[in-house]
Amino acid sequence: MTVEPKVVKARDVQFSNALPFVFISGPCQIESREHAFKIASFLKAATDKAGIPFIFKGSYDKANRTSLSGQRGIGIDEGLKVLGEVRDEFGCPVLTDIHDIEQTRIAAKVVDIIQIPAFLSRQTDLLLAAGETGAVINVKKGQFLAPWDMANVASKIASTSNENILLCDRGTSFGYNTLVSDFRGLPIMSQTGYPVVFDATHSVQEPGGRGGSSGGKRDYATALARAALAVGAAAIFAEAHDDPDNAPSDGPNMLPLEWVEPFLADLKAIDEVAKSRKTGYGF
Repeated sequence: MTVEPKVVKARDVQFSNALPFVFISGPCQIESREHAFKIASFLKAATDKAGIPFIFKGSYDKANRTSLSGQRGIGIDEGLKVLGEVRDEFGCPVLTDIHDIEQTRIAAKVVDIIQIPAFLSRQTDLLLAAGETGAVINVKKGQFLAPWDMANVASKIASTSNENILLCDRGTSFGYNTLVSDFRGLPIMSQTGYPVVFDATHSVQEPGGRGGSSGGKRDYATALARAALAVGAAAIFAEAHDDPDNAPSDGPNMLPLEWVEPFLADLKAIDEVAKSRKTGYGF
């Protein structure tokens, strides 16, 4: 049974499994105002040129680092200030992840989209608090969850009368330090009606793969993103950095900026074909 796709709006950007895809990108963590502006400026220009809606992503705190020594970010006060300034300067909605109920309420005063990290995707009180803000909520599917489990996650948020929900796949645990992407999951989650996001760069992460930090294989991120749009994703999430090999976190799986323009061109072409036709069979 086909479910009517819902439309979720973040300012002037519309997400839907039946609409042209949205590109969510930015550095893993906010390193400084100057750096955030550099990345946002590049990505906004690239997406404007390609005619693709853009959301800027940046984390003020990476609370789930592999080791205690991992760099976490610039903190909630300074981070939210930078995100607000990016939104005002470039006119794009902004997204950040939160880790507890109080952060949720504080972040909702500034950002357009609140992201629930994968490890917290079953935390009922956190999901309810996020829903009660009225913001758009992007929930990362836990690496330990099946795609059909996300219907229950969405229902928790929707119980607050907030239907501004995005469901995001970021790979599934497949043995130690390894993730695998099951592309059945995207159409399965789309049966909730909510827009489905595919996180290409975290799907190629190797959690804890370097002992004291996570590894990753960024070369595969572009292939996985193309596959996700072929099955009808509403958005692609792909972190990007001007010097990923020396980034403070998630460098091995972030995209170099020079990859972005040709990557977007490929994604747009695939998305247009995928959404221009209905199969009439299966998904």
